[in-house]
Amino acid sequence: MPYITKLKSARIYKITLRHHVMFWLIYFSFNTFRWGSYFNDYWYSLQTNLIGFPIHMALCYLNLYVLMPVLLFKRRIPIYILSVLLAIFLMVLLKFNLTYFLVSTDVWPEGPEVINHLTMNYVIDMMIGELYVIAFVAAIKITFDWLEENKRSTDLEKIQLETELQFLRAQVSPHFFLNTLNNIYALSITNSNKTSKVIIKLAELLKYLLYEVKKKRQTLEKELHFIENYLEIERIRHGDKLEIDMNIMGDIHNKTIAPMLLISFIENAFKHGVNKNIDKVKISLNFKIIKKDLYFFISNPKPQQLQETEYTNTVEYEGGIGLKNVKKRLTLGYKQDDYVLKIDDAGKNFNVKLKIKVE
Repeated sequence: MPYITKLKSARIYKITLRHHVMFWLIYFSFNTFRWGSYFNDYWYSLQTNLIGFPIHMALCYLNLYVLMPVLLFKRRIPIYILSVLLAIFLMVLLKFNLTYFLVSTDVWPEGPEVINHLTMNYVIDMMIGELYVIAFVAAIKITFDWLEENKRSTDLEKIQLETELQFLRAQVSPHFFLNTLNNIYALSITNSNKTSKVIIKLAELLKYLLYEVKKKRQTLEKELHFIENYLEIERIRHGDKLEIDMNIMGDIHNKTIAPMLLISFIENAFKHGVNKNIDKVKISLNFKIIKKDLYFFISNPKPQQLQETEYTNTVEYEGGIGLKNVKKRLTLGYKQDDYVLKIDDAGKNFNVKLKIKVE
């Protein structure tokens, strides 16, 4: 399960036991030196913090792992508030008694007066202090949980997109071979001597599909060579009925493109422009590389019955796996600014223009 492993390895925001220990040690040291400096009595500060910090920790973990999941996250807010206040009040009583009997009878030396018995001012002040600690720790936990969930959601979305993209790429091969095998079948039933030549070319295409299209990007040179082999199959099959005008301009070296991307447009041209016309057909293809962009153009005549109608149902004409697949692959595999796709079927020809980054 590689995707699950990938998700687990991406959990960079998880709070571990080491983080808990480091947090409380730093907080304890800071508080000890702070109040030690304030009282000018570090031993007293150490003693009171040794009593106070277990109480801080108990309240914080009670809130994080019991009260919040059981009450707050289930929208039982009034009960949650009362439970927090009650827990804090009980812990303040515990802190008062431990300080009084173990450290000093003056339990609140920083207060406005000497306190050696429980007062309302002491209780309120101590509860506000505990609320501060609880809120501070809860804010840290909630922030890390949000970062973790956001990272997990982002990774999951990325994995889903990659899975869908791989599925779309996997669809190309069977769809492509279905069309090509139909071509071979058409030749075989007429006992054409072209059949063996087509099978040899098909073997070359199969070799490419087995070993070259697993990468996210393929070199433009290899992709164009694959397209030329496919066009040769169509030339052998259709003979004089087919005219292919193919032009390549610019430097195709050191350029990459998503594998089997352009072939879907070319297949569509032959499926609708050649196979459904009885007259001689011309297919025009242009590949022009300018700096880091490929300008691809292909034009084919529409089927005869569509040329004779007053309008064209674009959705019906563009149907099937091929063009829908390539549009989805462009959306998933490239950024929005990396390509521009235009399909024009206003006249007697069906034209596709694609500008795409091939850096």
